[in-house]
Amino acid sequence: MSKPIRKAVLPVAGLGTRFLPATKAVPKEMLTIVDRPIIQYVVDEARAAGIEHIAFVTGRNKHVIEDHFDMAYELEDTLKSRNKTAALELLEAHRPKPGSTSFTRQQAPLGLGHAIWCARDIIGDEPFAILLPDVIIKSQVSCLKQMVDLYDRTGGNIIAVEEVPEDQTHQYGIVELADTINESASRISNMVEKPAPGTAPSNLMITGRYILQPEIFQLLENQGKGAGGEIQLTDSMLSLMQDQAFSSLKFEGRSYDCGSKAGFLSANIAFGLDDPKLASELVPFMEEMLQQPLAAE
Repeated sequence: MSKPIRKAVLPVAGLGTRFLPATKAVPKEMLTIVDRPIIQYVVDEARAAGIEHIAFVTGRNKHVIEDHFDMAYELEDTLKSRNKTAALELLEAHRPKPGSTSFTRQQAPLGLGHAIWCARDIIGDEPFAILLPDVIIKSQVSCLKQMVDLYDRTGGNIIAVEEVPEDQTHQYGIVELADTINESASRISNMVEKPAPGTAPSNLMITGRYILQPEIFQLLENQGKGAGGEIQLTDSMLSLMQDQAFSSLKFEGRSYDCGSKAGFLSANIAFGLDDPKLASELVPFMEEMLQQPLAAE
């Protein structure tokens, strides 16, 4: 019987240069989608999947993330004194339980694989999840919960995938499929990072959600630098694939790449429309804006 998925790693050490100057003093993970920072959506997804402990791999100037998941004594005391019960309950609902988070530092920007390796002592000898905080997923059932449900049936390693147009496959990591498990899951035989146009083995991109076995840490420790001069997680996953099964899951839901400006704005609109009050104000505005000519290039 497979060990349960209790822990997750969130690599949050990136610089967020695509959002400068906004991210000069504010971590990109703390930019807000409607009324919550991006990182909160990712943590909520993990908690909804039954994750008991989250390891944040941080970098310099990321202390605000740690503060966000801590108590804010002055604020909470003020809310109590003003009888702001709803706001106080909201803060308490999003606060992790004591001892359920860890923060470790990636001291040099050596790539995603290196960031995951930095959490090795926190994870230990058990399978774990990885959630890339640039990506938030809108779904009725937590994407990671869908992955955990598949893992409970199959074990091994799980990668969330999503269909993309054929003419965009060169922008993403793409999986090659082997045997079908069920209508939404298949075995993976290969992964290709940004294949040349017309050469992709499928139109299924890697979405930024993983369940991996702990043997990945030893591979990462000995992994040489790959694309971009960085230690790539994909390279070690390909090595692990020689000995362990990897499965893909076409999850139910939609992802938003909040590492891009278009994805970030799209996410704000999509999640904003979930609020009936906001939607009643947004929809007329959007309809009005769509009537106007596009800005000149």
